Amino acid sequence: MPGPPPRSPAPAAAPLRADGAGLAPLLASRRVILCVGCGGVGKTTTTAALGLAAARRGKRVLCLTIDPARRLSQSLGLEAMKTEAQTIEPALFARAGLDVPGSMTVMMLDTKSTFDSLIESLAPSPQQRDRILGNVLYKYISTSLAGTQEYMAMEKLYAVRSDPSYDLILLDTPPTANALDFLDAPERLVGAIDSAATRWFVQAFQSSGKLSLNLLARSTAAVLRGIGKLTGSGFLEQIASFISEMNAVFGSWKQRADAVAAALRGPDVAYVLVTTPDPLCVREVLYFAERLRDQQMRRDAFVVNRVHPVYGDLPGAAEIAAALDRTGLALAPGAAERLLQAAADESRMGKLDQLNLIALEAALEDEQSGGSLRADVPAFPYDIHDVTRLARIADVLAP
Repeated sequence: MPGPPPRSPAPAAAPLRADGAGLAPLLASRRVILCVGCGGVGKTTTTAALGLAAARRGKRVLCLTIDPARRLSQSLGLEAMKTEAQTIEPALFARAGLDVPGSMTVMMLDTKSTFDSLIESLAPSPQQRDRILGNVLYKYISTSLAGTQEYMAMEKLYAVRSDPSYDLILLDTPPTANALDFLDAPERLVGAIDSAATRWFVQAFQSSGKLSLNLLARSTAAVLRGIGKLTGSGFLEQIASFISEMNAVFGSWKQRADAVAAALRGPDVAYVLVTTPDPLCVREVLYFAERLRDQQMRRDAFVVNRVHPVYGDLPGAAEIAAALDRTGLALAPGAAERLLQAAADESRMGKLDQLNLIALEAALEDEQSGGSLRADVPAFPYDIHDVTRLARIADVLAP
């Protein structure tokens, strides 16, 4: 099959540069924000903090997440994230002393139900819809096939993008080995349906409604008979039935996939690339940035989490000891020396972070959007498990 046509450049978006504003220009000018990055860099927390920052600016926000840590749920006053939309109680913000004139709604992605909804909307008839949803192979594909979660994340985003209930939609992208797999997911699933193997089955099944190997080339039929001996003919019937039914929705599916792919490149969509100063994470986020460039898509902003500070001249141990005496703190002997050593170690880590992040500077000069925004989140000495601490990250990301 010929490859997909080359992508046209992403439509022009509003300029972003606003010194000292962090990522606030994104919150003001975009409808959809996707947080992208490898696993373990704080994407989910970044998504929630940006959502809180937008809600504090009066926006009605929806945060879509994949598999949030329990402590993040707790920070929003929830027992657990659910696949139904949950609006955070305004009383939670009020108790934390936060002025939140907007609203913040969170939802965990359910791959299976999203796939089911897509089939229900595309199936030509209720009978074909029920045959697809009841097929054993479909039940596997809709939950376990590689790439399904990424595509359904994009499908859910596409479905809620036009919902007038929300001013801003944020997506915490799936934790995959390749953080940008979702860019190719629509084309990959369409290609899986429209392949030589699927055409074999459609040819052998459609004329009679049953699998007939007599209609296939002799070599192909021999291969399938061999598979049938291992799996049972019923399994091949399930495959043939599923592929035949899916072939009936293929045209609509391809149009939908094209629409999803186009929506990812719209001027109202922003990409926030999340990393830490760890050299491997920086290398990966630079690779992601290049992939976005190759896809003619903008790199709107970078968020660097867990950045250590760099101190200037540190006071001596005697000066620290005198300051401790003035506070009246009862610390063990040698506390001043240990505090000095801890500060020196922290500063050394900060200098190492700066060296590791030098490579990021070139990526910030994105000619497609006039330069990318950047926000550095400090390495806090605590976990984020309440809304007050989440608000501190929000203040860093969008002062």
